[in-house]
Amino acid sequence: MLKQDKIYPRPHDPQTIYLKNVIDSPNIEIGDFTMYNDFVHDPKEFQSNNVLYHYPVNKDKLKIGKFCSIACGAKFMFASAFHAMKSLSTYPFPLFFDEWELDSKDIAGAWDHRGDIVIGNDVWIGYEAVVMAGVTIGDGAIIGTRAVVTKDVPPYTIVGGVPAKPIKKRFSEDTIEALLEMKWWDFPTERIKQNIAAIQSGDVKNIV
Repeated sequence: MLKQDKIYPRPHDPQTIYLKNVIDSPNIEIGDFTMYNDFVHDPKEFQSNNVLYHYPVNKDKLKIGKFCSIACGAKFMFASAFHAMKSLSTYPFPLFFDEWELDSKDIAGAWDHRGDIVIGNDVWIGYEAVVMAGVTIGDGAIIGTRAVVTKDVPPYTIVGGVPAKPIKKRFSEDTIEALLEMKWWDFPTERIKQNIAAIQSGDVKNIV
């Protein structure tokens, strides 16, 4: 039986963790077997080091699916990083309500609200990539090193650059459609184990 409740899946590797087992925020949801590697900081500090401007007052969420691979330094940037653009000034006056004698309940008016960050299953997020608030990344996508993702990424699409743009699809449309319908990441763990060679073969028809 595969154990999903351990922090370190690789013996003698303190840089790689199963991410869901170190998260305690109710506004962060991580799927089974999703891994994070950090060779600069303690990977267990992901919640404080990598999920930025994520304040409870906004009620926005970070949702990451199963079997994702998140590289060192990837960041998830939430609403409070985005000063209100409709204002004539980008200065966050509501944040300093005491100083300016404003109503404290209007503090969230200091920034634009862009919504949740939603990452699908089997997504690979490269070294020091940044994903902005309100973005949805589809199943099987790949986010290139130091890409800045400002828009939604379709399933099984490779993106890169600043801002991130599509580079190519990973597979044919038929294969992508079959994978999205199959959802192998939802298989029981024993079935996944039996199909690892088939998954690695690159031919969806080999999966049973």
